[in-house]
Amino acid sequence: MTGQVLELFHRIAEPPSAAARRYVVDYALEDRVSFRNVAFPEAEAAWRELGGHSTPALWDGEHLHQGAEAVVARLQAVVNLGRDG
Repeated sequence: MTGQVLELFHRIAEPPSAAARRYVVDYALEDRVSFRNVAFPEAEAAWRELGGHSTPALWDGEHLHQGAEAVVARLQAVVNLGRDG
């Protein structure tokens, strides 16, 4: 996954999505994670195409991790593995 940008599908007013966005900022992962607000039709369509049914959701190029716990766990792997998660 080296060099690939992760996609974080989220909703602005949703507390679990806010927790996921906060993790990205707290661990300075902004260069690795693209925020995709599902309130916008293009982002929602991409999220649904990947099998999205709950937010936050993180696409890592292979899997869609859904729910705050799964998203944060995947982001922790990126941090713990020297950002090449």
